[in-house]
Amino acid sequence: MPTVRSVNLALVVIGIGASVLLGGCGAALRPLSAEMKPLDLAPQAPAVLQENHFTRDHAGSISEEDLRRVLAAPVFLEENARLGVIQVSTGYEPDADLPLTTVPATLSCALEEAGLFEVASEVSTDWPADRGVSGLRELATRYRAEYLLLYRHRFVDDTTTNAWGWAYLTLLGALFVPAETLQTAGVVEATLFDVKTGTILFTVFARVQSSEDANLWHQDLKRRAMKEKLLEQAAKRLADQVTAKSRRLAASRPKPSVAALSAAPVQ
Repeated sequence: MPTVRSVNLALVVIGIGASVLLGGCGAALRPLSAEMKPLDLAPQAPAVLQENHFTRDHAGSISEEDLRRVLAAPVFLEENARLGVIQVSTGYEPDADLPLTTVPATLSCALEEAGLFEVASEVSTDWPADRGVSGLRELATRYRAEYLLLYRHRFVDDTTTNAWGWAYLTLLGALFVPAETLQTAGVVEATLFDVKTGTILFTVFARVQSSEDANLWHQDLKRRAMKEKLLEQAAKRLADQVTAKSRRLAASRPKPSVAALSAAPVQ
């Protein structure tokens, strides 16, 4: 006969087994659910590009180290500096032709009157100097000028027959009727060159064009007169642009440090 103790032990074992069985069944009957983390839709800031990844650009007259040093330096117009205004040829070298145009004189006067330079002077190219940029720096040194304003102009010309072309059918008309239209278009340029560093501070352009009906006589002289008139008109516009750019550079001068001010002698 089973004792009471053995019966109680059997009941405990049966109870534990039932609990385990029911717990397993309950776990099996729970519905499955997939959890998904929310998407990170916030825009990611792109990395700042600080290096040149174009290997073909690495060959040149300036090293990568010097290039970064130049670009990192502040750009401003020195105080009490001298300026030379010079007309250059197409390749940015001293122009050996006679300085017939009055644009350099207009630029020089405008910048000196603006008070941006201690002295602004036209530069004579008759002094012996090398060609190219080295010659320009040599001329500037003779003038004790920290900056050079390089001026040049270029024109393209065209001639077409206009509505008066029917007059060519008659000998008399061909000689006197303005059957030709003379066209010229050009660009006037001024570049501020830092002589000590060899860097360019800015370049400004003024674009001009004109047309005129004329007969067959002395067309070269007529076209030259057109260009002189255009240059005279563009000189003021160019001077205004150069003055405005120079004022901005003058306003960018570094402020004197506190240490420099304290070390300055008291007058």
